[in-house]
Amino acid sequence: MPRVLSEADVADFRERLCEAAERLFAEHGPDAVTMRQLAAELGVSPMTPYRYFRDKDDILAAVRTNGFNRFAEALEKARDAGKGARAKGAAVGEAYLNFALEHPHTYKLMFDLNQPHEGDYPELVAAGRRARTTMSAYVEDLVADGSLAGDPEQIGMMFWAAAHGAVVLELAGKLPKGVARDLARSMNTAMGKGLRPG
Repeated sequence: MPRVLSEADVADFRERLCEAAERLFAEHGPDAVTMRQLAAELGVSPMTPYRYFRDKDDILAAVRTNGFNRFAEALEKARDAGKGARAKGAAVGEAYLNFALEHPHTYKLMFDLNQPHEGDYPELVAAGRRARTTMSAYVEDLVADGSLAGDPEQIGMMFWAAAHGAVVLELAGKLPKGVARDLARSMNTAMGKGLRPG
């Protein structure tokens, strides 16, 4: 008779499985990873993961949800710690780069992957929305204090596209290691100058 699992047991296994899945998905691509490989990675029977997740897509959604939430928490913490709109903006920009470059597997799974039927995973949709909100919230501060002029959401997307482009180029080996951070800072400075009130 299988032992009864406590909530802590379930949460612990789900977390360990998601950590293994994140690494394998990022290294090989989700399509190349099987449930059997995930089970083997944790030293459990091939059927064990099905006690915790419906299928591989369910695991991928959980991995991505966790990544978006950790990313959003990092940006929110940076914004809350800043004193004044400009300091908040700089802190959020640094937090973005730190997360992306320190957690490249997570970052790639979050932003460089389209998951079929994403709407079937409401927690993933909510986490993605939260992350997008954190990427423009600091711009609202900059517009409100007169540092920038324009639509905060559109400006936020511009800064996001610049940072994302620099990060992806470095992670793909198209830029030398360490260049993405300097490039993103330079683009932010240039865009900030161009978006100042006339």
